[in-house]
Amino acid sequence: MAQTDRDDREVREQRALWKTRTGHLPKNYVTHPVVEAPEGISFLDHEALLRKIELLAKERSTAVLAIDTYPGADVEDIIRAISAHDPNADIVRLEDVAALPSHDLEALLAPFLTDDRVFGRMNDLEITDLYEGDEVVRLRRDLEHRRDRTVVIGWGATLVAPQPAVKVLVDVARWEIQHRQRAGQPNWMAHNPEEESLRKYKRSFFIEWRVADRHKLDRFDEFDFVIDGNRSIDSTFAVSGADARSLLRETARRPFRVKPFFDPGVWGGYWMEHVVGLEPQDKPYAWCFDCVPEENSLLFSDAAGKTLELPAIDVVLMESENLLGEAIVRRFGREFPIRFDLLDTMGGQNLSLQVHPMLEYIREHFGMNYTQDESYYLLDAAPGAVTYLGLRDDIDPPAMLSALERSQATGESFDADDYVNVWPTKAHDHFLIPAGTVHCSGGGTVVLEVSATPNLFTFKLWDWGRMGLDGRPRPIHLEHGRENIQWDRTTEWTRDHLVNDIRTVADAEEHTEEITGLHEQEFIQTRRHWFSEPITLRTGGTVRVHNLVSGAAAVISSPAGAFEPYEVHFAETFIVPAAVDEYTVSPIGAPTGTPRHGLLVASVRGASNIPEDTEQDDRAAIAKGDRA
Repeated sequence: MAQTDRDDREVREQRALWKTRTGHLPKNYVTHPVVEAPEGISFLDHEALLRKIELLAKERSTAVLAIDTYPGADVEDIIRAISAHDPNADIVRLEDVAALPSHDLEALLAPFLTDDRVFGRMNDLEITDLYEGDEVVRLRRDLEHRRDRTVVIGWGATLVAPQPAVKVLVDVARWEIQHRQRAGQPNWMAHNPEEESLRKYKRSFFIEWRVADRHKLDRFDEFDFVIDGNRSIDSTFAVSGADARSLLRETARRPFRVKPFFDPGVWGGYWMEHVVGLEPQDKPYAWCFDCVPEENSLLFSDAAGKTLELPAIDVVLMESENLLGEAIVRRFGREFPIRFDLLDTMGGQNLSLQVHPMLEYIREHFGMNYTQDESYYLLDAAPGAVTYLGLRDDIDPPAMLSALERSQATGESFDADDYVNVWPTKAHDHFLIPAGTVHCSGGGTVVLEVSATPNLFTFKLWDWGRMGLDGRPRPIHLEHGRENIQWDRTTEWTRDHLVNDIRTVADAEEHTEEITGLHEQEFIQTRRHWFSEPITLRTGGTVRVHNLVSGAAAVISSPAGAFEPYEVHFAETFIVPAAVDEYTVSPIGAPTGTPRHGLLVASVRGASNIPEDTEQDDRAAIAKGDRA
């Protein structure tokens, strides 16, 4: 029998197996959650948008339309629509006129991009650094005297727009940009359509998205219209700038979900396919990114049922204090510090053996202000599943590093069990993973990964001899990993500090609250609530991220009626902004096998203004010795 026939048969068997094994779980996960637009806000198709632009241009007596495009937007598609609507319009592409010459641009970016396939350096570049200043000034002066219809389009078009010009933003979510790059779209001014996706992503992550978000933040109040650039201009919608700002403002005052995205991986499984209800594909799903606002998007729906998609980073940038809270903004700036995602290895394989950088290391080498502390919360686990975490007591560090080096150089297998603790794993276990701890999830698990947001900084030590989905070896970073492994995190220490370090805070028949992590070296704290009756929680002036880890559904409501009730479902992640303050979580139905629902809540340690939620009270609860 041919190998492909065997592979197809194995896939069919795995799909059938996990369809049966997940039969008891709720299957009401919503893959396209929407935020209802406030009354009076309606979205415009491209023809209605062009008519609105014409009316506004006449009102202002301007001939100039400035279309500022987020890097990754389909500029050719927009130009085609404009030309079809107004064949006489003079279209000026900003990059053609004023962008730095290619060799100058590459020289500017080289120190931040580095030669590494994955890692670059953070920077404080501004969009004006990417253009020739004299040309920008010349074009701005020229546009001030235009009397015939002129459209200036490109990333930063508003830099050259005269004051009366009509200004439009074409906004695109980072996840959509990644799809386009994988399909051959180059980076901005890079001429690299065939370059591997890892390097395209690196250029976007360290350069383009950082610069673009600074520019967007500076200019967002100026835009007259915002276009959803995630779809073709013929099928997309737009909204007035004032209404876009209202959408973000209202979102930051009520619970919401971002639009999750799903991605295959070499270790992927079949749990999400059945529980979430995803379309089967050749390469199993490995990831569900359900709360990564930097890369997710927000779906808005108006009264007519039209849907507008905007990057979720917009609400982080424009409504940071309402969303995050003042304490988090002071500490992290306009960055969402908590990430939730699902890792599916049910019927799949182990993740790569890995370690994350210590804070000093990530600051020195990559310019990041905080590191990727994380934890694994087990939503589900097959019989015999394991988690690799911490080092064995009897290892010899030089011997382990030598074995890893041989594996990388020769392809020789690395026996992780000889060096790393292997912990039996079941549903609702919680493994804490402060930076510097060697770890990976084994096959046969569904992990709710709770982590800080620098998601790029994983140093793979061993990848079980696999190739990536692109047929290339996955990057291994032993040179970074060896500098960050904390060799004293051995068996006893790991058991005492990182494996189910769960303490009960309050215990009653209808509601039990537990501290489940994270480790004192990590800035995120998590609490778990088991409840059979409505429970009332408070944000304490800081954003909170939740996942319904048990139970079919729950309703989030405001005791004061500040927002409409919001329904969430099993395995869904949802955000409660700092501005919400008090909210009630009410269970719907009863979860299978237990009389109570389960809710995991993550927040930034020490950012709350609620006295009973301070670390001092956490320590008091811990001192009682209430350990699960």
